[in-house]
Amino acid sequence: MAGAVLRVARRQLSQLGGSGVPILLRQMFEPVSCTYTYLLGDRESREAVLIDPVLETAPRDAQLIKELGLRLLYAVNTHCHADHITGSGLLRSLLPGCQSVISRLSGAQADLHIEDGDSIRFGRFALETRASPGHTPGCVTFVLNDHSMAFTGDALLIRGCGRTDFQQGCAKTLYHSVHEKIFTLPGDCLIYPAHDYHGFTVSTVEEERTLNPRLTRSCEEFVKIMDNLNLPKPEQIDFAVPANMRCGVQTPPPA
Repeated sequence: MAGAVLRVARRQLSQLGGSGVPILLRQMFEPVSCTYTYLLGDRESREAVLIDPVLETAPRDAQLIKELGLRLLYAVNTHCHADHITGSGLLRSLLPGCQSVISRLSGAQADLHIEDGDSIRFGRFALETRASPGHTPGCVTFVLNDHSMAFTGDALLIRGCGRTDFQQGCAKTLYHSVHEKIFTLPGDCLIYPAHDYHGFTVSTVEEERTLNPRLTRSCEEFVKIMDNLNLPKPEQIDFAVPANMRCGVQTPPPA
C-alpha cells in the first residue's frame, strides 16, 4: 500500500509541474502547423530539454529558456516532420551547448542519434525512448522516467493518430506501435501529442485506449480506415522534409 501511495505521489509531482515541485513543464503552440513544443526542466540542476521545436518559434522558445534560467541540453525531435521545419538547428546557434537529437532510423542529421531504449537525461530526470514507427520509420515516443507522461509525436494524437500514406508510413506498423509501446503505459499517464487540430492539449493513456475512434478498432479495421482517409498533401512537405533531414539547418549541404 505504501509503495502504491509513493508511486501516485511521484506521478502527481510530475503532472502538476508547479513552482514547488522538481520538474518544470511548458507546452507551447505554433498555429500554422498546429504543432506543440514541450519544454521540460529540472528545477534543481536547471538542465532542460525541448521536444519538437519549430523554426519560426525557436526564438520564442530560446527567450523563455533564458527567462526561466534554464540550460538547454537537447533539442529533440520525435520524427522527421513533414508539415514544418524543425527549430533544432537554429536553437543550436541561439543556445550554445544545445545538441540536436533524432532517431537513427529517421536517416536525418543530428548531433545525437537515439534508438529504442535509450535515455535522454536532464538533471534528476530522464526521457525513455520508445520506438513507435508507422507514421514514419523513425518515429519515437518519449516517456518520462516515472511513467507519468509520454510525448507521442505523431504516433498517437488526441482521439486520432498520424497519417500513414507517405514517408514510408505503414498503418499496420503504427497500430502495433501504439498498442505495444504506448497503451502498455499506466492508464493515468498523460499523453502529450506533437499536434492538435481541435483545441485539445492533453489526454491520458486510458482515454485513448477506450475512446480513440481509430485505435479501439481491430488492426484490420484500422488499416482500412487509414487507407481511406484521402487527406491532402501537407503544404510544406516539399521543403520541410529536406530541411529536416539536415536538422533544420538552412545552409545548403556540402557539394
